[in-house]
Amino acid sequence: MSLEVGSIVEGVVSGITNFGAFISLPENKVGLVHISEVADVYVNDVKDFLKEQDKVKVKVLSIDEKGKIGLSVKQAQEKKPEEQPRREQRQFTPRPQRNNDNFRQSNGEPLFASRGFSNGGGRSYNSGNASFEDKLSKFLKDSDDRLTDLNRKTESKRGGRGGGSRRR
Repeated sequence: MSLEVGSIVEGVVSGITNFGAFISLPENKVGLVHISEVADVYVNDVKDFLKEQDKVKVKVLSIDEKGKIGLSVKQAQEKKPEEQPRREQRQFTPRPQRNNDNFRQSNGEPLFASRGFSNGGGRSYNSGNASFEDKLSKFLKDSDDRLTDLNRKTESKRGGRGGGSRRR
């Protein structure tokens, strides 16, 4: 019996590492089950799922030109119908309602206007029938103006702290 990609064979765990487990296969061949192919759940430590000398069924995932054999334990396991919930069978659980009081200003006004974006500084970027490009242009100009103001304030604060001339 030669190994082929896609076939399911039985092997024995011959070694465990932090990245997977080596499986002794028929015909004196050895393959590797990567840690991501050990189980359907997150595997932190392979030793939690496999022990040396365990007999396991594995699916052959790949055989490269050097003869390295990639295996999977989780793909070799048959899925039971109840393990694969269909959309119709899932229970609907509604999400809890958010408390919108967290999104209000101290004066009770909504933090974000329902009709367009407002940055809280009295600037509104919803100009009725303005195109997207016009709104974007207005936003970019306003943003550039604010950055210029911020840079001026920052530079004026630095001016008195040895900006260019030093006392000797």
